[in-house]
This record gives sequence, structure tokens and C-alpha cells, in this order.
Amino acid sequence: MENPKTILITGGSSGLGAALARGYAAPGIHLALTGRDAARLEAVAADCRAKGATVESALLDVTDAAALSAWIEALDTRHPVDLAIANAGISAGTGGNVEPADQARRIFAVNVDGVLNTIAPLIPRLQARGRGQIALMSSLAGFRGFPGAPAYCGSKAAVRVYGEALRGAVAASGIWVSVICPGYVRTPMTDRNRFPMPFLMEADRAAALIRRRLSRNAARIAFPWPMMAAVWLLQALPPALVDPLMRRLPAKGVDAD
Repeated sequence: MENPKTILITGGSSGLGAALARGYAAPGIHLALTGRDAARLEAVAADCRAKGATVESALLDVTDAAALSAWIEALDTRHPVDLAIANAGISAGTGGNVEPADQARRIFAVNVDGVLNTIAPLIPRLQARGRGQIALMSSLAGFRGFPGAPAYCGSKAAVRVYGEALRGAVAASGIWVSVICPGYVRTPMTDRNRFPMPFLMEADRAAALIRRRLSRNAARIAFPWPMMAAVWLLQALPPALVDPLMRRLPAKGVDAD
């Protein structure tokens, strides 16, 4: 959508969500932001108000389907949503061991269920209006499983494929769907990584790129291109060739956040 007026962003208190909120903030824009950290969420909201936007925010866990649905439906009744960015997500890895099952379940709950909980209340409303846009936050890690972060890669792969299918399913209703697949972006999440991150991009630059491509209804927003090309190559090569290399890559730390 070229000029969305009401924009919902989950995970809007930090990282890419915060950068997107600040990027969209302007007079005439109504932002609805969710997050889990009250102080950070209010700081982002204050920045957006200073740029002329009206902002409402809520401390919500995207895994709480009932609470999130109630808030989104009330929001959409007051301010019909033009663009929903299901951005909330967490990341963790194995720390060099086997990933704990409870950590893996938590990652899937936030990264997959959280996306579904965000868009499910909106899709019937957007269909009834015959317009609107949905953006789902996946990752370049969703193209090939990395042994150091199995649940994160798996959850982002699920979001990517689901979003690609959803785009075709709702196109006739006038709804645009885009899947966002970033590489490494400087955020509090990646600040915890203790390994080199190739082609690391600043959050403001990544958010500007995402906004431009969302305005063009891009089906997939994958960046930066050298990292995207590398992931495509890893995906295309036979596992027998790739697996020995993948096992040498550093692992993310445990504890999802």
C-alpha cells in the first residue's frame, strides 16, 4: 500500500519494529504498537509523536491470542488498519549443544503462533473492506537450516512459506501480502551474537528499504543481496556438500529473547 494511514506493528519496542515505527511516523499517521518492555515502548511512542504521528501502544505478548485479538479488533473498529506488520520475534540457538525443547517451543510460539495471532483477527476485516496490506517478518535464516539455531530457522521458514501461500490466497480480496527476509540487522537481538555477522545492516537503513518495497507490493523483501545470494546457493547445493560446512559455523547462545 502506497500511503497507509493506520499501521499496526508488533514487537515495536526495539529493533526493526522500532525503526519501522519511527520511519512511518509523520503527521496524519496513526501507529498502533505492541511490545513487552514498557519503558522502551513508551520511548518509541514518544519519538513517533514528536514526528507528528498519533500513537497508541499496548504491553502484549503475541502468544496470548485472546488478549491480542481483542486489542486488534478494538483498534480496527476505531481506526481501520491499512498495514499490519507481524514483526514480533525472538531468537536463540544451541550454544554448541542440543537445543532445549522448552526453548524451541517458545521460539515457535512467538515466531509462528504470534504471527498467526496478529493477522487472524484482521484478515476477515480486510477482506470485507477489499483492501489492506499484511507484512510477515521472516528471515534469510528461513531458507536453509543452520545447526546452531534449529528452532529459529524452522520458525522463520514456516513464516516465509505460509506468507507466500497466503499472498495468493487473499489476492482476489484486494489484500497485499509481503514476506520480509532480512539478513543480519543491528538490533538488541543481534547484539547478543558473539560471532562475525557478514553484511550487518543498520536498523534504520533496513527499515527504509522495507518501507520502499512494501509500498510496491513486493512479494518477498530479502536483503542484503550478497547474503541472499549466499543463502540461495547453500539451499541449492546438495546437503552432502553443505552439511560439513554448516557444522563448522558458530552457534547462537541459548535462552530465547
